Amino acid sequence: MKLISNNGKLWITFYYQSTRYRRTLNLDDNKTNRKLATTKIIPEIVYKLNSGKFFESQKSRIPTVDDYAKVSLSLHSKSRKATTTYDYETSIRLHISPTFGNKRLDKIKPSDIQLWQNKLLDKLMPRRVRSIRATFNTIFDDAIRDEIIDKNPISKIKVPKLEKVEVKSFSLKEVKHIIDTAKGEMKAFTALGFFSGMRSGELIGLKWSDVNFEKQEIQVQRAIRMGTISTPKTKSSIRTVDILDNLLPYLKEQYELTGDKNSYIFLNENDEHYYDIKRIRNTKWRNLLKECDIEFRTIYQMRHTFATIMIENNEDILWVSNMLGHSDSSMTLQMYAKYRKREDIKRASFLGNI
Repeated sequence: MKLISNNGKLWITFYYQSTRYRRTLNLDDNKTNRKLATTKIIPEIVYKLNSGKFFESQKSRIPTVDDYAKVSLSLHSKSRKATTTYDYETSIRLHISPTFGNKRLDKIKPSDIQLWQNKLLDKLMPRRVRSIRATFNTIFDDAIRDEIIDKNPISKIKVPKLEKVEVKSFSLKEVKHIIDTAKGEMKAFTALGFFSGMRSGELIGLKWSDVNFEKQEIQVQRAIRMGTISTPKTKSSIRTVDILDNLLPYLKEQYELTGDKNSYIFLNENDEHYYDIKRIRNTKWRNLLKECDIEFRTIYQMRHTFATIMIENNEDILWVSNMLGHSDSSMTLQMYAKYRKREDIKRASFLGNI
């Protein structure tokens, strides 16, 4: 049995029945504690190992995945947005607990994780699997920090490769057709989506108090998802969006519909804000595209359309990036660079004078 130091704490490492074990002593690494460990603690552990009592006490100390998942969620309850907490809870309930809920944290092997991940990939997109995996990874990391376990089996398994985000933007002709065909609030909703690049949750989270007609600006400072009102996706998503001239009349027309409510811009039949974008997507949006005889695409494609049209027409990339709420222009270029026009210019023409 060997005494080692790990992050300023004393640990022991030993082999038992051809298996290597590492356990923390929950003591700071100093001269006094090293003497205590050598003269008292380690001899007691050796005795318990020989009598078979050591692993019995260890077994009762290590929680199951379900038990520790509750602790992990509680640890991060104040630092996560409500929507993120909901995602974590859903991942645990639907995808982690059914396989691992009753298993002790220290009994899960990398091979168990690999088989579980493979099954998830059979039915879910890689992006979703990565999200579920991140939830499980946090549980293990929290347990390591609490010195309950000393290894994270997920770290041994490769992260699934992301599928490429498919940009299926609408043409300018389709944009005009959709807006012209839309009725009621959908006219302003589609115009705002196509001419501002805002995310769907940001669209339904807009209030009239966010709109400044005089300056032609909109303050994007909240989003709604699954009934939860929170800040937008990232810090850079809290931004000021320009009201383009071709958007202005549609917003003023919508103001005639809901402006006197002194509330959200888009309201349902009960004059309440929308609980989630699916309330619009599954009915009004789907029916509108069908009426226009245009293949169904997600509402998010309005945002892609804004970006591609602006970049194709050589708008300032920094302005486009700000409108989208990206942290910097490199993120915008990474996704939409292929839509940027390459003018027929002669490169390095200045070299002709050399």
